[in-house]
Amino acid sequence: MTFGSTVSQQTERIMSHASSKNFNLTLQIWRQAGPTKPGALKTYSLAGISPDMSFLEMLDVLNEQLIANGEEPVAFDHDCREGICGTCGVMINGQAHGPDSATTTCQLHMRRFNDGDTILIEPWHANAFPIVRDLVVDRSAFDRIIQAGGYVSVNTGGAPDANSTLVPHHAQQDAMSAAACIGCGACVASCKNASAMLFVSAKVSHLANLPQGQGERSKRVLGMVAAMDAEQFGNCTNTAECEAACPAGIKLTNIAQLNREYIKALLVSTE
Repeated sequence: MTFGSTVSQQTERIMSHASSKNFNLTLQIWRQAGPTKPGALKTYSLAGISPDMSFLEMLDVLNEQLIANGEEPVAFDHDCREGICGTCGVMINGQAHGPDSATTTCQLHMRRFNDGDTILIEPWHANAFPIVRDLVVDRSAFDRIIQAGGYVSVNTGGAPDANSTLVPHHAQQDAMSAAACIGCGACVASCKNASAMLFVSAKVSHLANLPQGQGERSKRVLGMVAAMDAEQFGNCTNTAECEAACPAGIKLTNIAQLNREYIKALLVSTE
């Protein structure tokens, strides 16, 4: 998370990309001083933006401008800026992470916009993700869902021989595809009901498809679904907005597997 701590040297490096193709933007950004403070959109003008900048670099430039003018910089989440960590994430013109598919906010480049564009930038929309400040939201509800899943009790010991644990190819592929979830929250933000089904299904499917995850299979899905409900995420809308917004390409088939795992776990628990 940054509150405008970027140094002027970074801004100079970013602006060194300047060329005749640079353009001007109007930004409408949600500003909110704290969780209990009222929020509102505020308009900023930004000049000389290079199409080679990333979206977060553009926000860095804005923050340097605000600091120079004695104004409070815009708070936004970021970490690796390589599309891996899942820390970044804002609504850009009503789309989670912006107009590019399978792309995080930090990997979105300004070449996707045009000179004179007005860009609306808002935090994730979800009651389960309360606003901390400006574009920063509290996504610790995801952490509590993961914790509710428990642990894997298999004593792994040292690294086993690659062929000692046999895993069917399709199961390995499904597990690794589900494991690609970075927990950014775009699925929740894009869903009309702010459902966390895609996130939870990815975490459940990952271990449900591997031998190491069988010991706590039933307990895991029951615990995570109960935690999801306790965090007041909404029900699945079945409109696939979550899949479309997911930068990791997590598929709806994981939600189908989550439903099967949950029903089987309920049957086992009542026996």
